[in-house]
This record gives sequence, C-alpha cells and structure tokens, in this order.
Amino acid sequence: MRTGKFLLIAASLFLWQPLAMALEEPEYTVIETFEDFELRHYPPYLVAEVDARGDFDEAGNDAFRILAGYIFGDNQSATKMSMTAPVESRPADISEKMAMTAPVTAVASGEGRTTYAFVMERKYTMNTLPVPNDSRVRIREMPERVMAARRYSGRWTQERYVHNLESLRAALTKAGIETVGEPILARYNSPFSLPMLRRNEVMLEVVGEDASISKLPSQ
Repeated sequence: MRTGKFLLIAASLFLWQPLAMALEEPEYTVIETFEDFELRHYPPYLVAEVDARGDFDEAGNDAFRILAGYIFGDNQSATKMSMTAPVESRPADISEKMAMTAPVTAVASGEGRTTYAFVMERKYTMNTLPVPNDSRVRIREMPERVMAARRYSGRWTQERYVHNLESLRAALTKAGIETVGEPILARYNSPFSLPMLRRNEVMLEVVGEDASISKLPSQ
C-alpha cells in the first residue's frame, strides 16, 4: 500500500539519526500564549521542498522519497545532511513562483497538489546548501513571520487535521486575530511513535498588529 511506503520512508528518516540526538528545529520566540494556541515569531529559515499529487494519505510518498534522496546525498556535492523537524506540508500554490537554487508542513489543495518541505540545518545558507540533482527540489527561504500554532497529538489523519484547523480558526476569530495564506501541517515525530506521544501542529500566518515584531518580549 502507498500509505505503508509513506510510513517506511518517514520512519527511515527519523531513525537515521542517532537515537540519543534530538532533531534540530527552527528557532522561534513565543509572543503570547492563548488557551488553544500560541503566537510565535520565526526568524527566516531554509527549506527544501517539492510538490506532490494525491490524497491526504498518499501525497507524501513521492515527496518523501525525493526529499530524502536530496538530504542523503542526491546533490551535486554528494553531501549527506541531518534530518530535522518538523516535516511541513501545505496546499501547493500553483501561481507562486519561488526562488530556487540552480541545478519536506499534508492537505491536498483543490488541484490535488501539496507542497512538502524538510527544514534545513541552521548551519547552512542559500550559498552553502548543496545544489539538488533533482530539479523538482526547490530551496527556499521562509521569511520572518509570526505564526499561530495549535498543538495536538494522535494519528496523522485528515479528520484530526481538519478538526484542529477548524478549532484554530475559531480561536483566532474569537481573539480578533487575522491570518493570511494556507495552513501548514507540521509533524515532529517518527510514525513509529505512539500516537498519544506525537507532536503535531497546525499553523497559520498572522497579519496586522498581532504580527508586529514590536510585540516580541524584550530580551
């Protein structure tokens, strides 16, 4: 089954790391904590991403294979990189043209296309990241932004994702916070992790006064 392939690929990525080593994550600062979500400021960070077609359970198979190939050495310098967390997925925007180099937070859009992204290690820059051999892999800098994030545990099902996305939207509306863009699904754990111990997050970018960097806590 294709879902089985997805689990096998995802598991191999996470288990490739030494078990005692925590996976690197993007840095962020919590601006404010609400009952159902928190506002976070993210500095820019780099991702390697690829588009995939298919339904919620199947779309990630090809994307994981392609992105795993890139970080495991399918690049012009044959560099092997470390896996990070989370794996991000979002509905693909077919009108968006993103910067990419020269040659993995998933919900399918109405076009049946999803963008999967792997976060790159912080030690890399746009100039030092290995160039992908596969032209489908894009290297992109995610801009500085403020995100509303709702955390939940459990299995990676479309029903759980939709439920938590709707809960996040309702909580943001109640708080008078406006958002922009497509939601991001972030998955932090191996599929071999017990569902109750998994860290999943649904995220939306915040706009307006709530996204003001001046609201960051003083250092």
